[in-house]
Amino acid sequence: MTDAADVAIIGAGVVGTAIARELSRYQLSVTLLDAGNDIGTGTTKANTAILHTGFDAVPGSLESRLLQRGYSLLTDYAAQADIAVERLGALLIAWTPEQQRALPGIVDKAEQNGYTAIRPVSSDALYRREPHLQPGALAALEIPDESIICPWTTPLAYATEAVRAGVRLRLNTAVTAISQAPEGWRALATTRGEVLCRWLVNAAGLNSDRIDGMAVSAGSDGGGFTITPRRGELIVFDKLARSLVSSILLPVPTSQTKGVLIAPTVYGNVLLGPTAQDISDREDTATTANGLANLLAAGRSILPALLNEEVTATYAGLRAAAEHRDYQIRVDGPRRYACAGGIRSTGLSASLGIAEYVVDLLGEAGLPLVRRTGSDPGPPRMPYLGQAGIRPYQHQAKIAADSAYGQIVCHCERVTAGEIRDALTSTIPPADSDGLRRRTRALNGRCQGFYCGARVARLAAIGTGGPTS
Repeated sequence: MTDAADVAIIGAGVVGTAIARELSRYQLSVTLLDAGNDIGTGTTKANTAILHTGFDAVPGSLESRLLQRGYSLLTDYAAQADIAVERLGALLIAWTPEQQRALPGIVDKAEQNGYTAIRPVSSDALYRREPHLQPGALAALEIPDESIICPWTTPLAYATEAVRAGVRLRLNTAVTAISQAPEGWRALATTRGEVLCRWLVNAAGLNSDRIDGMAVSAGSDGGGFTITPRRGELIVFDKLARSLVSSILLPVPTSQTKGVLIAPTVYGNVLLGPTAQDISDREDTATTANGLANLLAAGRSILPALLNEEVTATYAGLRAAAEHRDYQIRVDGPRRYACAGGIRSTGLSASLGIAEYVVDLLGEAGLPLVRRTGSDPGPPRMPYLGQAGIRPYQHQAKIAADSAYGQIVCHCERVTAGEIRDALTSTIPPADSDGLRRRTRALNGRCQGFYCGARVARLAAIGTGGPTS
């Protein structure tokens, strides 16, 4: 199968889908490819789910600039698309005199980044706000605009908007080689046939350096940067732990990592993590006994009562860490190639800022950007997955109109048969049970599908036309 497009985007994570959404607003044919079987199956699906203000970015960096812009754009977009967001604020806590001495420098950095709402918090005020903290904290900084967000709905909303606007989505399509073709086309050899494009955008996350090498050096192993996967392990605690913490609890960062945090999630749980370990395997998302033990020790030193709560799940994500601190974003006009690589843990927050920036650079490099005519439907209304709002099982009018929304299938997460049906018939339906989890929260609760797994599988089989027995 051969596909031809004005622009091909490699990578359907949060950055690639954001770029696809931005390009879909112009009179262009666009193809979005990903080796995975769904949207956001790489770094995007396994992060700390925080919408960052960028207060602690390197001043003057591209990351800082795009985080500020992305935070503003995504805050507005989430409200329109019904993506769950809670503005809890964060507390950056100093536990030692050395960390306390670092706080004024963090305030200065935030102000250089244009974030002036940061403010000191005394030890007494800190404990009034977070009474379950381990005794001994010396001081803190409050960052009132840090928020938690649904990391699954965000890229799915971008991709849904893009596909409805005409972007062709090709999943299970890994790019294996890139070559020049006649008459100005570039040929992408993939596991599902050839894709031809006039312009190529590399948003391949953990493999962005390899794609960069293919695009720039005619198949060599490396381009302008090298990705070293940085594994971050996390622990998810039961919803009963939610009353222990009201803010995002941040450590004083080090040169390598932002450290271990404790944060509520929009789903009502509490998250502890991540670790930071550089590894060589770009697919190794296994948790380790040592990593989880280190997290539990860190959690005990911050919020001791948390360790009395049940653990719902553990998982690990890989961040696309490069040797450069800043984002590796560039556009090569003569080669008609754009690279958005080296996007670490802030990619979710900066995604719309990155997309806007990349498309502006493409336009400056010669990509014809002519707005589509007609009315702009705007962001799609996505299923709301947060705990703070009204879910379908609580919506009497919705249930009265369609009884399937009153039929709870997954009792841990209060997911109804109507929500599962809607996911299966959506613009981009799930390919497997993990995809269904990310669209509905089914199977994601305390029992991890032990009680509801068979019924969920049966509903999924009915919805996809598969066997029911």
